[in-house]
Amino acid sequence: MSALPRLGAAVPRRDSAAVRALGRAILRLLGWRVEGVIPDLPKFVIAVAPHTSNWDFVIGAAAMFALDLRLAFLGKHTLFRGPFAAILRWMGGIPVDRSSSHGVVAESARAFQHVDRRILALAPEGTRKGASRFRSGFLHIARAARVPVVLAALDYEARVVRIGPQVEPSEDVDADLRRIEAHFAAVRGKRPRVKHARGEL
Repeated sequence: MSALPRLGAAVPRRDSAAVRALGRAILRLLGWRVEGVIPDLPKFVIAVAPHTSNWDFVIGAAAMFALDLRLAFLGKHTLFRGPFAAILRWMGGIPVDRSSSHGVVAESARAFQHVDRRILALAPEGTRKGASRFRSGFLHIARAARVPVVLAALDYEARVVRIGPQVEPSEDVDADLRRIEAHFAAVRGKRPRVKHARGEL
């Protein structure tokens, strides 16, 4: 496996050699690598796409562990049951009831205000069916929290988690969304994209 991107001093990390070794072993076993640049910042949102398969979570978690990143992510509340609940929370999972998701953007943005360091990872498509239009919630969270968005592509053709570029959210959310969609347009997920209407989160 090629050298991994290095983390700057400001980036939140787990500081666990065992977890790093586990992540790197999984990536090596699956034949994946990680490329790009992680900004040396204490707070930012990571937008991960395309999201078309449950394997995306495995690849993403392995990359997170291998890089030693400490981050939070939103997940369906139905996943947080039984023994998996403790594991998901340890990984950084935050349960969300999508049937009543109003207020999730505001709550997620407020969470940045109460800590010195925080990375929040989100899938802009919001579904593993591979929506062709992204939802705008991640941009609203970043704007409200006044943090940048770092793009992370899961390229199944090249078997690469490609990190970057960094996007500074503007007041024109639609324009930002079009730019980000264009960045991911050529990236091949595990399954083809299908068309869905754009939503908020």
